[in-house]
Order: sequence, then structure tokens, then C-alpha cells
Amino acid sequence: MTGTQPSPYHHANRRPTQAVILAGGQGSRLRPYTDDRPKPMVEIPGTGVPIIGHQLAWLAEEGVTDAVVSCGHLAEVLRDWLVAARDDLPLRVTTVVEPEPLGRGGGLRYAAASLPRPDEPWYATNGDIWTRFSLREMAAFHQERDAVATLALARPRIPWGAVETDEFGHVLDFVEAPPSPYLINAGVYVFSPEFTALLPERGDHERTTFPRLARERRLAGFPLPQGAYWRAIDTAKDLQEAAKELAARG
Repeated sequence: MTGTQPSPYHHANRRPTQAVILAGGQGSRLRPYTDDRPKPMVEIPGTGVPIIGHQLAWLAEEGVTDAVVSCGHLAEVLRDWLVAARDDLPLRVTTVVEPEPLGRGGGLRYAAASLPRPDEPWYATNGDIWTRFSLREMAAFHQERDAVATLALARPRIPWGAVETDEFGHVLDFVEAPPSPYLINAGVYVFSPEFTALLPERGDHERTTFPRLARERRLAGFPLPQGAYWRAIDTAKDLQEAAKELAARG
């Protein structure tokens, strides 16, 4: 191989510049906010920006130039907003709507078919995630481990107060909303180009593709950096908590 010929891994080792946002969920636990709009179109109180607006801005800041938004519930509301905001969007956006429910893995595969550069890696995120951390660092982590897929890992706070005791059963302290001792899937991913073909056409990739890759040691987990903001917006309480946290962080 001469110095002018590209390596067969040239594209795979590039930092992603394309992404998929899964925005088709019903958002039933977030009603009445989702009665007339999909969950990604819900605004965090006090921000004036829907969740998807935040996500698109974040992706653009991290070097993404093209995003595919997979729509479902009240898709026309999301599409209308994207059309109206087109001149202000910081990246190119394409929308797709599943012809029938395909499941999370099938929906991801269907959306990935519209990515402009199928031979390059890509990011994906759930449409109800409000977060800020370095996707570039996550992509570097993914490359260093030669992974096919990497998922971000969060340590959310437990919504209840915890009680600390000693070995004799004496109560020592009460801790309000402590961090969970377990890491969870944060709903943000880096995928190598070959990952798309491993997704099911229908069904859930977390029950099929991810376990297979884990057995083969080709699935990596990237812990969110200390102090990184992350919250899944599932309920009205999550909206209020996010508003308080974002106001506190400025």
C-alpha cells in the first residue's frame, strides 16, 4: 500500500459528523404536555426551547453536520417546527416516519438508512434526553476500544431519600436523593458503520444486537464525565426538576 492510498479503516476511524435522533415515542407519562405535541417538542420551563432544539444545537457544537430525525407520534407537529426553524438550524436535518411500528432497533435501522454517509460512524440519541457532555471525547473512547457500538452511561440520582445505618442497625444519617450505585444506559450512542447491518429490521436492539456485541466484547460503555448534566424527560416532575437544575447552572 502506498502513502497516497487510504486505509480500509479510513472512514471507520473518522469522528462522526452525522446522527440519528429517535423522536417517535408516545410520551404517555408526560401528558398533558404530549397531548398536542411529541415529547421532543416539549419545552423545559423557562428555556423557550424544545428538547429537540437543544439536542440539535448540542450535536452541531460537537461537529455534527447532518441529523436524521425519526418521527412517529404527532410527526406533523415536529416536522412543521423543523420547517419553520430551517433557516436558524445549525445543521442539515432530514425527517423519516416509520411506515409501521418497527420497535426501537427496527426504527433505528430504518432511520440510519437515510444517513448521508453510510460508510462513516454515527451518533444516535433518544429524543427525550436533555444533556451536555463532550461527544468528541466519547467518539475517541469508542475508537480507542475498537468498539462496534458505545453507549453513554449515567448515574442518576435516586428519587427517594436514603438512610445510612451502621452494622448494629443504628441510623447514622439521612441522604436526600443520593446518586444511584448503578450505571444506566443514558440513551446516547456512537456506532461504527457496520453496526447498522447488525440491527434487527423489527424489534429491540437492546435485547438482540447489544447482548450479542457484549458477548463478543465489541460493546463499550462510556461513563459521563464528572459534573456532566444529564436527565431523561419522562414525566411532568422531570420537566420541573430540569427547569430548576438548568436555572441553577445558568
